[in-house]
Amino acid sequence: MKILVTGSAGFIGFHVAAALVKAGHRVVGLDNFSDYYAVQLKRDRHALLEKHKEYRGHNLDLCDYPALERLFQKQRFDRVCHLAAQPGVRYSLTHPFIYQKSNNEGFLNVLEACRHQGVARLVYASSSSVYGGRERLPFREKDPVDTPVSLYAATKKSNELMAHAYSHLYGLQAIGLRLFTVYGPWGRPDMAVWLFTEALLAGKPIPVFNHGKQGRDFTYIDDIVAGICAAVLADDLARYDIFNLGNHRSENLMKLINLLASALGVKPVLKLLPAQPGDMRATWADIKKAQRQLKFRPRTTLAEGIPKFVAWFREYHGLN
Repeated sequence: MKILVTGSAGFIGFHVAAALVKAGHRVVGLDNFSDYYAVQLKRDRHALLEKHKEYRGHNLDLCDYPALERLFQKQRFDRVCHLAAQPGVRYSLTHPFIYQKSNNEGFLNVLEACRHQGVARLVYASSSSVYGGRERLPFREKDPVDTPVSLYAATKKSNELMAHAYSHLYGLQAIGLRLFTVYGPWGRPDMAVWLFTEALLAGKPIPVFNHGKQGRDFTYIDDIVAGICAAVLADDLARYDIFNLGNHRSENLMKLINLLASALGVKPVLKLLPAQPGDMRATWADIKKAQRQLKFRPRTTLAEGIPKFVAWFREYHGLN
């Protein structure tokens, strides 16, 4: 099939595009190379993708609808995997309008392009953030998600509602994936695993919010990619659906820090701080639905995945 992957120079999009090419599909990548974090990292990912003869990349902003429409008209995609977005909970506290534009306007443009060009299936990234301040764990897809605690989460919930409307009105098959804290090689510099690694190597204190009383369903990139690709390619999915993709366990933040310190061979210095606005106390994915319908089987524990990230981090930065 010919598949569009938006956000193909991003962390998850890069890995998904590479996996789909490896599986024998023709992949068109789209990214605007925003400067939210180091553009060079995105260019390095993109350069690896361009080594594949079945991959074609485009520097294009989703908010430029005429350009997006021309791309859809020319390429005639069989499937669209929409992973482009403005990420980050804390950044949404200080840059709200970027989220409205990238996550809502950009997503609407993707929906419109899919609708008018008759795309058979849209798979898009939602987030575990939509579960907001819910205390009951693990999170299930049927849980109410009407109380987001960050603007980022609100935009992702909005995407799910917009997709439902287009599925209902125009018959577009729309599959949403609520992704839980993804980490691994080629990860994002704004996320805890990368930030903590930098601090540990520099001998700086690690800021630990909520005094370390946070839990996250850390999910290794290879496992997430397998779930996303299954959603893109699987048969017999509903016209509209939502799936959790996580590791089906909630790990304490202190465990992550200790694993990183061990892999790096250093002793952590902690700076305990109060909880930050918009942060969730804990996340934990119930993945029974994805196991049944997508054959989703996460295999990588945090203890296995962290050394893999550290090894890549050292190699990428020439620290070996």
